[in-house]
Amino acid sequence: MLKIKDLRAKTDAELNDLVQELRKESLNLRFSQATGQLANTNRRRQVRREIAKIKTLQTERLAKKGV
Repeated sequence: MLKIKDLRAKTDAELNDLVQELRKESLNLRFSQATGQLANTNRRRQVRREIAKIKTLQTERLAKKGV
């Protein structure tokens, strides 16, 4: 699970890369669950929430730049 403190230390480019990786993982988890191969179903929820944390942080940074 990603901590917001660790995310704040990353650059915008690193956050974008991380979101892309998490979206790929989410897609793979979705396919795994659809085929009945997913053992840890909670991981899908964790990935969704991690993406939301990063997106929220990116929105906060944009708001600060806009002011």
